[in-house]
Amino acid sequence: MAKKEFFYRDASWLSFNERVLMEAADASVPLLERLKFLSIYSSNLDEFYRVRMPVLLALNSKDELEQAGQRVLAQQAQFGRLLTEQLIPGLRDIGVHIVYNEPIPEAIRESCSHYFFSTIAAYVEILYIGKNEEIFPENNKLYIAVDIGREGKDEIAILNIPSDGIPRFYHEQRQDSSYVVFIDDIIRDNLQWIFPRARVNGAWSLKVTRDAELNLEDEYEGDLADKIEKKLSKRNFGLASRLLYQPGLPPELLRSLVKVFNLSKALIIEGGAYHNLKDLLSIPIHLPAHEYPRARTIEADRKVFTPSLLDEIRQKDMIVHTPYHSYNTLFRYFNEAAIDEEVEEIYVTMYRVASDSRIIHSLMSAARNGKKVTVFIELKARFDEANNLKWAKAMKAAGVRIINSIPYLKVHAKIALVKRRREGRVTFSGLFATGNFNENTARFYTDHILLTTHHGMTRELELLFIFLTKRRKPRQPDEIVFDHLLVSQFNLQQQFLAFIDREIAHAQAGRRAEIFIKINNLEEQVLIARLYEASNAGVRIRMIVRSVCCLIPGVPGMSENITVRRIVDRYLEHGRIFIFHNDGQEAIWLGSADWMNRNIYRRIEVCFPVHDEEVRQQIRAIVALQLRDNAAAVWLDAAQQNHRVEPDAGGEVIRSQEAIYQCVLENSYTSIAS
Repeated sequence: MAKKEFFYRDASWLSFNERVLMEAADASVPLLERLKFLSIYSSNLDEFYRVRMPVLLALNSKDELEQAGQRVLAQQAQFGRLLTEQLIPGLRDIGVHIVYNEPIPEAIRESCSHYFFSTIAAYVEILYIGKNEEIFPENNKLYIAVDIGREGKDEIAILNIPSDGIPRFYHEQRQDSSYVVFIDDIIRDNLQWIFPRARVNGAWSLKVTRDAELNLEDEYEGDLADKIEKKLSKRNFGLASRLLYQPGLPPELLRSLVKVFNLSKALIIEGGAYHNLKDLLSIPIHLPAHEYPRARTIEADRKVFTPSLLDEIRQKDMIVHTPYHSYNTLFRYFNEAAIDEEVEEIYVTMYRVASDSRIIHSLMSAARNGKKVTVFIELKARFDEANNLKWAKAMKAAGVRIINSIPYLKVHAKIALVKRRREGRVTFSGLFATGNFNENTARFYTDHILLTTHHGMTRELELLFIFLTKRRKPRQPDEIVFDHLLVSQFNLQQQFLAFIDREIAHAQAGRRAEIFIKINNLEEQVLIARLYEASNAGVRIRMIVRSVCCLIPGVPGMSENITVRRIVDRYLEHGRIFIFHNDGQEAIWLGSADWMNRNIYRRIEVCFPVHDEEVRQQIRAIVALQLRDNAAAVWLDAAQQNHRVEPDAGGEVIRSQEAIYQCVLENSYTSIAS
């Protein structure tokens, strides 16, 4: 066997972001949607510099830093070409004039000036280098450095671009033309009013990106919620990882800014005329002919038709596939539990909570209705800490028992349990999901939520919730024995390794051996190494890995039987699916766990089996369509390049998300899966 090798994690992240750029470049994608993909790319890159770049800088990993820098520069150049040579001209052809790196047209200049005085000026702050004691650019906020001459000497003023307080774009409709102007340019066009007795020598935009890590101390003492709240106020003031500045900024002024802003350890990068182009997502233009057609959500299929959903799932498992299915089934599950007089207890984990969560309102009502409601809310969910803190306080005030984060672990599992007493007998129903209980993200994340009363699964779910209330790490992996569920920190990694070994044994015995895995991220080297061993044993392994993939596919003597695809389309692929052929006794698992170091070693994750044959058929059909995708899928080569999956000559073009929607709409899974 060849030496085991792995892609760098961060290079793989950038490879995924390159895949997002490919979607922005695809002429078959509606024009305004292509603009949104540029926004997603920009947002992803900002997160890379906030989350991953500080790690690389701390490790002083020169090789990885150089690779990352070269790849980002190439991508940024492609980004600029797409925006300025394709999308902006294309929008102008349909009557939308985005004013980009050009003077504000005379037709709207007066109204832009009026908007400056009536709205923008209320948010503009002016600081002078040398006069103000401290100038500290906050994370990813936008600024303009202005060189002004006054009374025979030059000064440098720093203005904020207040896109955190008002919309980034000013929009004006004029007859058949629609104008969209960056507020950056409106400020520049009115600098003479800000500095009326000075000469403006030049103005350049800039931003500083800072480390997003809160560096929480994971000890037992003290109130973790209080600690997180205090840390959150300082997040935007972390160590700088990058200064991004506009081309043309004089070298001497750049050196002054680096010194004044204390950026000696940050990466200094020349960008474009505008930063934070993730704001393109909020561009105030809506043209249905140039956007994805609106898709009607479908009510989840109900086979039994009892008045009560809780009664129905006692008779038959049910699955919800978001965003194709409506979220109403989930709302009903929690709403029924809140008012059903036979429901005694409700348990649920929350990782990323919707900003106005109807599920949490149900849980608070349940507590007020006399139910015992226990919610484990993960306060350390990055970038969602403030929202989770808000909801934790509200639920606690309503009488919900709140269990906060476990020291040294994050609870990433997406699970809920309802305990019901009927005619003196206690019954359980459970929700097992691949994605968060969040109705906002459910509109564009593809996930799977299983509703079941399977005795073994729900009984083990109760044991897990009992453990979570103790707020501690397991003392040993077998502290709780799970026979039906896979739970990280207990048995998840060991069982996945055992499933792979079982396929290896089948292959060595001359039997058919196959593995299918769909996850968001693949990094953990023990599991990857075992997949390499399976490949060498003759196991056929097909993978769909949306983002980070440290496994190198298609290498003779190491991974020649492994293929990796990515699917990037209208919806974010988020569901995790694991299928092991097992000599025809197919094992199908869903769950919350990616194969990342953090998921395996530093989180509580839950993966769960699919027993119901109709539900299994649905999962098989969805997987079959995704493996046939030749419109939104790419395959990953051994050099980490994305290649389009091309249709066969004269063959059918399959866009899996559209096909899955149709499959769900028609409730026709059997022919596809077979």
